[in-house]
Amino acid sequence: MQAAGHVVATTIDAMRAAVRIGMTTAQLDKVAADMFKRLGARSAPQMAYNFPGVTCISVNDEIVHGIPGSRKLAPGDVLKVDVTAELGGYIADAATTILLPPVSPSAERLKQSAVDALRMGLGAARSGCRVSVIGRAIGAQAKSDGFSVVRELCGHGVGRRIHEPPDVSNYEDPFCTDWLTEGLVIAVEPMLLASPSRAVSADDGWTIRSRNGALAVHEEHTIVIRDGAPMILTSA
Repeated sequence: MQAAGHVVATTIDAMRAAVRIGMTTAQLDKVAADMFKRLGARSAPQMAYNFPGVTCISVNDEIVHGIPGSRKLAPGDVLKVDVTAELGGYIADAATTILLPPVSPSAERLKQSAVDALRMGLGAARSGCRVSVIGRAIGAQAKSDGFSVVRELCGHGVGRRIHEPPDVSNYEDPFCTDWLTEGLVIAVEPMLLASPSRAVSADDGWTIRSRNGALAVHEEHTIVIRDGAPMILTSA
């Protein structure tokens, strides 16, 4: 899991360094493909779901699962890269939001809220607690910053498969009965919107976006639950 996490972190760093206004999302995806090849990893979404890209690249009101293609990155875009790698039979998953200049103050505040929400969620993740404490921490941070979480999407267990139990909501789910246990591996991923909206599927059958066009951001790490602070597998 640590080796897979290293691939994910290294690939996100390479994509972040490569981002340029005017490049296509397919060109950015190739950066990830080249890194995977160099490190001996494979795209988990391609393996599991036949996803038409190596990574998920979403822009502006697109929340997740955007398909890399001919779209050119433009000034002021809010870009999300979601990298899920398989290495040696194990999978790690992480995402981050990249703000292209000129960066609007509202986009900067929204991204910072997601970063803070992820930090708060990881801070709450301790063995012996309910899974719902993570969502409580994430939701509270987003609300205090004046933003909304995407309620239709959530984090998840990860390991031999991309999506394993338990679900990890970004709000406090009163019906959640799952517990955090030592050694459990989960992906914690706050997805925030600038204003409340439902998440809807686009015509391509993959991309999920905000129904009202609200800007979306996404931050994610794969972690191992412990008695103390979790081990972050996808941190650079």
